[in-house]
Amino acid sequence: MPAARRPLALAAAVATAVALGATALATTVASTASAAEIPLSGYELTWGIKQSYRTYVTGMAAGTFTPADGATQAANNGAFTFTEGTGSYDSTAHTLALGFKGGLKIASTLHGFELTLSDVKFDSRTAKITADVTKSGTTQDDVPFADVTVTREMTDMATRLTAEAATVLGSAGYSGAAGDPLTVVEKKTESPSPSATPSASTSASGSASASASASPTASASVSASTSASPTPTQGASESSSASASPSDTAADAPVSGDITDGTLGWGVKQSFRTYVVDGVAKGAITVSEGATQAVGNGVFTFVDGSGTYDTDAETLSAAFAGAVNFKGHEDNGTYGLDLTLSDLRATIGNGAGELTADVESLGEKSDDVVLADLTTDTADLAAVNDVITLSDVTAELTAAGAKAFGDFYETGAELDPVDLSVAVAEGAELPSGDGGSESTGGSSGTTGGTAGGSGTTGSTIGGSGSTTGGVTGGLASTGAGVPVGALGTAAAVTMAAGAGVVVAVRRRRTDA
Repeated sequence: MPAARRPLALAAAVATAVALGATALATTVASTASAAEIPLSGYELTWGIKQSYRTYVTGMAAGTFTPADGATQAANNGAFTFTEGTGSYDSTAHTLALGFKGGLKIASTLHGFELTLSDVKFDSRTAKITADVTKSGTTQDDVPFADVTVTREMTDMATRLTAEAATVLGSAGYSGAAGDPLTVVEKKTESPSPSATPSASTSASGSASASASASPTASASVSASTSASPTPTQGASESSSASASPSDTAADAPVSGDITDGTLGWGVKQSFRTYVVDGVAKGAITVSEGATQAVGNGVFTFVDGSGTYDTDAETLSAAFAGAVNFKGHEDNGTYGLDLTLSDLRATIGNGAGELTADVESLGEKSDDVVLADLTTDTADLAAVNDVITLSDVTAELTAAGAKAFGDFYETGAELDPVDLSVAVAEGAELPSGDGGSESTGGSSGTTGGTAGGSGTTGSTIGGSGSTTGGVTGGLASTGAGVPVGALGTAAAVTMAAGAGVVVAVRRRRTDA
């Protein structure tokens, strides 16, 4: 009997490893199935430290960032990526610790500083980013650089710089300031995991089929990472090519008609949000009238889309509810910056279009200002599951938009991309978005003064919003024991890095 039990126990151990997505499992004894430490490898960490700091280094300080040993920097003075992350996942505590390859030299001859960051580490248990810092010929190991609001997906996690980071970066003002979002993701390999293929081929038949290929404990991770539900934008697009059902839905959708609902996601410009909240404006951003803002001073979502579409003519015109107010440079109750955008409308025709908004700046209002020229990846408009979705639409500032921002940004400057989803039938289910938005009327900021502009009703208490979807320290917020971004079939991540620009704002003119 003992000899018969041994292979059964071994099989159970291997089954446990598959359910957890582990990359290695000792198969010598049955007790290995309960081992807490699971080795990890092949991870990447992307973090920009702080956008305003990058702008300072390459701007006022006339300095440079020089990645080395496998590290890279995104275009337009963007975020940094460190590679070949290795470490372990604790399946009991649901935490992981990873170290990454790559170094980053930061130098300015004009302002007289040179430092190098290396051996970057992320530990979800302590919820910190650390790095070795070499400065003035001396290296200090494992300097805590930022506290992290850890989420299960480990994408776009909010960060806050430490006092130690402020010392390294040369400004006490950085202590406690919001840093750039952090993403930790497993680098995709050429061959998908065994469970990914059947999930994709059976996604149209429902979540029950997807979960049938995995153990009950891993079903939440599988459904989240493979988008078995057609609701998410990418999931809907993938389903249309992997199965017949969504294609039939697209074919049956009306060719033209009224838009019944919709959302528009847009961050205006990342560097502008940073400038208002964490820069010299020392201000706040307030959303109202149904609009929301993603946590960590993220992008805005405007709602209740209405308008018309025609997929034969490849045209769409949609208006959205919601308003966002930017306010800063307060001096005895008077603000040098007080800008509100509302009544946003996107018009698309054959792959190009415009984004307009009502603009109120320092008490002066202009309706239907064309803020940006839009360009889509494709001229083709198609409804999948009665929803037309356009993602990462390029937005370039117009001359009228430049004037709305005080003529500091030049015409043609790249703004944050636009994400657009509109329903063409009653009851059609829109994508749920990133799930990390504040409640309607919330705000992000560093001041607690009244930051709402005309027509805004939201709270203006300073802060970076809620931490919905994450628990600091632990990665597993549900019954499934493995974080989606930590093992096996992690979802792919799109990394966006905004150009660094410091905004000059108009000062209110005083009456003679």
